[in-house]
Amino acid sequence: MYPQLISTLALTMGTAWASGINLYATIATLGILGITGNIVLPHQLHVLQEPIVIGAACFMYCVEFFADKTPGIDTGWDVIHSFIRIPAGVMLAAGAVGDVNPAVAITAGILGGTITATSHTLKAGSRILINTSPEPFSNWAASLSEDVAVFAGMYTALYHPLLFLGLFTLFILLCVWLLPKVWKAVKALFSTVKRFFQGKKQSPQSENTPPPQLPSH
Repeated sequence: MYPQLISTLALTMGTAWASGINLYATIATLGILGITGNIVLPHQLHVLQEPIVIGAACFMYCVEFFADKTPGIDTGWDVIHSFIRIPAGVMLAAGAVGDVNPAVAITAGILGGTITATSHTLKAGSRILINTSPEPFSNWAASLSEDVAVFAGMYTALYHPLLFLGLFTLFILLCVWLLPKVWKAVKALFSTVKRFFQGKKQSPQSENTPPPQLPSH
C-alpha cells in the first residue's frame, strides 16, 4: 500500500511538472514506455500508448526541439503553450491517480495544474530574460538542459519515486524563492522596452516642434 501510494504520487507530480517544461516529451516518454511494457500505466492513461498519440507527440517534440532553441520564437512558443501545457497537465495528473474516487482525481487535477503552471511560468520567464542576450548559445544550453531534465525527471519519477519526491520538494522550495525574482526582472525588462518605444515615438514630435519665438522689442 505505502509503495503504491509513493509511486502514484510521484507519477502524478512528475507528469504535471514535466508537462510544464516539455509536454510532448512527457507524453512520448510515457507512451513509449507503456507500449513496450517497461511501465504499467493507469487505465486512464492507456490512451497515451496508442501509436497515433505517440507519433503525434514525437512529431511535435521534434518541432518544439528546434522552435525552443531559436531566440524570440521560443518565447512565442511558450506564450501559445500557456493554453496547452496547463490543461494537459491537469488531465495527465488526474489520470495518473488511476481508478479512485472522483474527488481524489479532481484534487489531483487541481494540484497537477498548479504544478504545471509553476514549471511553465519558471521556464517561460527565464527564457524571456535569456533572450536579452544577443548570442544564441544560452538559449541552446537552456533548452537542452530542459530536455535532459524532463527525461531524467520522468525516469526518476517512474523508477525511483521516493528520490523524485525529495527532489520535487526542493524544486517547489526553489520556485517559492525564485519566481518572485524572475517576475520582478521580467516586469523591469518590459518597463525598459516600453520606455524605449515611448521615447522613439516622442522624439519625431519634438523634432517637428518649432523653436520658441524670442520676444520682440
